[in-house]
Amino acid sequence: TLVLHNTHTAETVRTAYCRDGAWCSDGLAAIEHVLRDHRTGDAHPIDRNLLDLLHDVAARCDRDPEFEVLSGYRSPRTNAALHARSSGVATKSLHMQGRAIDIRLVGYDLRELCDVALGMQRGGVGYYEGSRFVHLDTGRVRTWTG
Repeated sequence: TLVLHNTHTAETVRTAYCRDGAWCSDGLAAIEHVLRDHRTGDAHPIDRNLLDLLHDVAARCDRDPEFEVLSGYRSPRTNAALHARSSGVATKSLHMQGRAIDIRLVGYDLRELCDVALGMQRGGVGYYEGSRFVHLDTGRVRTWTG
């Protein structure tokens, strides 16, 4: 089960995405809706490994898996527009594949969240102190600050 609060649309989903080793299609659809590109309305399948990563990082932090989401899926059009405004947005961002998410774990320190995620060695971890979020993805293991 995950709880995701979209900070742009003020939508929240609290749903099981997997139960007894089987994917929950209703839960996955609800998650994909809340994590859609809020600029275009486009939705995309979200990598199940990313959902597992969210669940597992919350467990390692000894917290309920409740997240504020700043960015989930991004359409190519949105990503190109963001890249044009900021060199910190990758041209081939994993957000466009449903494999990246920018989050805060409710009630948890961002720096500590970043450190826990880095220790898991399950993908990319970016720490954006000024913007107050941590980026997680299911790409190769790497880290950066923004």
